[in-house]
Amino acid sequence: MIRIKNLRVPYDAAQPLAMLAAERLSLPVQVVHGVFVVHKALDARRYRGAPIVRVYMLDVQVDDERAVLRKHRKDKDIAPAPDENPMELLPPGIFTARSAHRPVVVGFGPAGIFAAWVLAKAGAAPIVLERGRDVDRRTQDVAVFWKTGRLDPLSNVQFGEGGAGTFSDGKLTARSGDPRMRAIIEAFIAAGAPEEIRVLQKPHIGTDILRTVVKNLRAEIIRCGGTVRFETQVTGVERKDGRIAAVVVNEAELIPADAVFLGIGHSARDTYAMLRAAGLAMTAKPFAVGVRIEHPQAFIDRMQYGAADYELLPAADYALTYRDDAGGRGVYSFCMCPGGMVVAAASEEGHLATNGMSNYRRNSGTANSALLVQVSPADWNGDVLGGIRLQRELERSAFRAGGGDYCAPVQSVGDFLAGRTGTRDFAVAPTYAPGVRPADLHEVLPAFAAGALARALVHWEHRIPGFGTADIPLTGVESRSSAPCRILRDARTMQAEGTAGLYPIGEGAGYAGGIMSAALDGMKAVLAFLTQIQ
Repeated sequence: MIRIKNLRVPYDAAQPLAMLAAERLSLPVQVVHGVFVVHKALDARRYRGAPIVRVYMLDVQVDDERAVLRKHRKDKDIAPAPDENPMELLPPGIFTARSAHRPVVVGFGPAGIFAAWVLAKAGAAPIVLERGRDVDRRTQDVAVFWKTGRLDPLSNVQFGEGGAGTFSDGKLTARSGDPRMRAIIEAFIAAGAPEEIRVLQKPHIGTDILRTVVKNLRAEIIRCGGTVRFETQVTGVERKDGRIAAVVVNEAELIPADAVFLGIGHSARDTYAMLRAAGLAMTAKPFAVGVRIEHPQAFIDRMQYGAADYELLPAADYALTYRDDAGGRGVYSFCMCPGGMVVAAASEEGHLATNGMSNYRRNSGTANSALLVQVSPADWNGDVLGGIRLQRELERSAFRAGGGDYCAPVQSVGDFLAGRTGTRDFAVAPTYAPGVRPADLHEVLPAFAAGALARALVHWEHRIPGFGTADIPLTGVESRSSAPCRILRDARTMQAEGTAGLYPIGEGAGYAGGIMSAALDGMKAVLAFLTQIQ
């Protein structure tokens, strides 16, 4: 096989890949016998009028490969395709039980799912404890909340099978080049995700497909010997001689355990408090707070693609940053959802939080993104649980500003910058359900955050006319960008400081920032555990 890298093709090209590969290799198309897409990206950077192109990495099967390679020996983008055998994640029979206790996985978000998946594949028969409900029941509960404003603190956007990522855009991007990422992608595909995620530069699944994927991953864990229990909250931990000894569930049942993988998610505030009271080593952690901004998707498409044919291109996204010198904080877009909607993401009564979500096709016609301002432990004197207090203060303020029935406070950019409220005529109808009410977001956000956000909006409107025009809606409050604290662990063994056998994992432990990084973190912790017991 011959690998072609950086094959740049006009986004609207109609030729088959075999023809394009043959042209690149200066061969007649009839000698090309197979073309396999290794990677596919879209380059929409229109600097100096550059056209929008799709960028491929292809493996091509041709007649007389040696002769073709000799012909292109000076071409850095044409070379023999490397042998890429699948990484052996687990040697057969790696797990040999040395304890009467089965490993316990706490939480069934991405970190917990893949911790349990690896344990089950290794023959370790994990017990999974998830405080929320299964994804089908959870979806029904969330739908009721969005329609009526009746929140179920047990089952919502934050808690339940699949974790908070189940009601998101389902992005699978990650900065890590860890080869185990491939095993995660293949597991997603085997569970029903689109095969294209194997090759896309910016893969995503979407909430609608992700619900089926997490159910199928659960079924595979159970098939391999695992047990998954819902509505089972860990309310206590017991330690003995510096090791984990048991977990308490629902304040009643004791489950002995000498290996516990703690994937609690970033919104398990009561669990953080319990762990702190139990003496686990924890520290405060920076995160960010802000609002959700919404635009017509057509505007974002024009912003990114110019006059291109949008029907041939994916719904466009964006990433913006701003350094607020006046306040000394960074402001940035986060969790941008093309063709999606703003969703009610509260998990505590009397508190209001928002998030963004998209289905696989990203075809709602509305784009949304969080606009966030950095906060740090210095803002709450460094107290370990101080970030949670800040989040709750913001969410209570948002709840009151929205009217106290889970309608969200909304304000146009023009009103926000002018210090007034009341506008209801927006460029795009706010998508948040149960609904929105005009309010002053300056009364919801801390003064430093409101000021930094206002300056960022003026800056971005100057750079991108139309992004921050007066009729663009802002919906508050976005407060769950990442975990507000970190459970300390040893970098090599991944065990909690001072508690052998306890493995804090994923976003809730403060070591990940998305579906893929959390899944990888859970996987790595299990592999470290399996290595330690050999």
